[in-house]
Amino acid sequence: MTVLDSAPQAVLDAYRTCEFVTLGRDGAPLAWPTAVWRRPDGALVLTTSLAFAQKALNIRRDGRVALLFSDPTGSGLVDAPQIFVGGWAECPNDIRTGPEGLDDYWRTLFERQPHSRSYLSRPMRRLMDWYYLRLVITVAPERVIVRPVAQPPRPHPLPHPEPNPQATATPEGGGEPLLGAVQLSRHPSAVLAARDASGAPVLARTGTVPTAGGFAVCPPDDQEVVEGPASLLVHRHDERLNHMRNALVRGELRQADDCWLLVPDKVLEPMGSGRPTDAIRVLRGTQRATDRYLDRRGLSRPSVEWERYRALAESARRRGPA
Repeated sequence: MTVLDSAPQAVLDAYRTCEFVTLGRDGAPLAWPTAVWRRPDGALVLTTSLAFAQKALNIRRDGRVALLFSDPTGSGLVDAPQIFVGGWAECPNDIRTGPEGLDDYWRTLFERQPHSRSYLSRPMRRLMDWYYLRLVITVAPERVIVRPVAQPPRPHPLPHPEPNPQATATPEGGGEPLLGAVQLSRHPSAVLAARDASGAPVLARTGTVPTAGGFAVCPPDDQEVVEGPASLLVHRHDERLNHMRNALVRGELRQADDCWLLVPDKVLEPMGSGRPTDAIRVLRGTQRATDRYLDRRGLSRPSVEWERYRALAESARRRGPA
């Protein structure tokens, strides 16, 4: 028996992505979407490329993490419950250059994200080797909450002053729009990443209402949160894990009267905001970030085991969509 036995395993396995939160150097909960593989022993496995190694660095300082399975796009699930998992993670320094030991993880990813197979073609290898230089994160679940099918809660009663539906526009009389309002307005809900009284990270999907003081949010009754650093994650992908976009609105979570407010101070959009030049900028950034990770550790750039990946990708192609 494992902690995950209290969750519907078929539902968890069907989710294409989940939200994953780690604690930054300053203790701020930082959440990003990722793909997860459940091992037979109940551990959850995910990977991160060297270009986006911050999750790994955070875990090496503080192993407390959480995952939330809340976006069923592409899963085929209807009226799927949301699944929260809290636990401890570890991420060794070992850089994986091939799929050995993670064959099922990569085969599933190639099945569910067919466009990623194109990264293995010879013309793409020079540009995409960073994608296959991976660090492995293993999560030991300690707490599971299954949240019933429901629309994400909306803050109620609404905070004062009244919500400003034009918060994405410049307020009357001048001034700046509410930071992050543009990004959040594109999504019907967001994932709140906060901390509980012990300092551990927690996740919950919620509606957001822009107000003069920040974004009103509504943590669920089953999840304790406290004031302090927090963030709101929005992300989307299509049925085949393509056309991904994500944004993280960082700030401070405060209790105000009968609601909670996320007061924003920074917005991060690692994959860009949809401009034509974003792809070039992201590719250059990933190459530089990979070089920095290796240089700081005195390591030369390892060679990717391209043929092993190609064999798994071909196996996934023959099997068809998962």
